[in-house]
Amino acid sequence: AIPPNKEIYKTALGAEDSVKWKYFTSTQEAVNSLKQKNFEVIAVEQTKKSVSLNEFRTDSTKLALILGNEVNGISKEIINTSQSCVEINQYGIKKSMNVSVAAGIVLWHIVHKI
Repeated sequence: AIPPNKEIYKTALGAEDSVKWKYFTSTQEAVNSLKQKNFEVIAVEQTKKSVSLNEFRTDSTKLALILGNEVNGISKEIINTSQSCVEINQYGIKKSMNVSVAAGIVLWHIVHKI
C-alpha cells in the first residue's frame, strides 16, 4: 500500500507524514534511482557472495538497504545489481528471519559499528 491508505495510517501513527517516501513501480527502478544518486545498494540476503554483517565495512555515508520478501527473498536480478550482499549470522537448521527483525539488526549494526 502507498499513502494515503487507512492501513498505513493505522500502523504508521503519523510517520507517513514526516518520512519522505517515493513510489516506484519496480524494485529495479528504485535501485537504479538510488545508484544515480550515488547510494551504495546493499542486499540483505544469504547468497554465495554475501559477507557476514559482522565483517561488512563501507566508507560510504549514503547506503540503501534492500530487504526481501519473507518467503521469496530478493530476486537474483536485484542481487546482481546490488554492490554487495550482507547476511546475518544465524545458528541452527532454519536460516530464516522475520524481515522486520532483520531490518532492525542490520540498521542497528550500521548505525553503531560502521
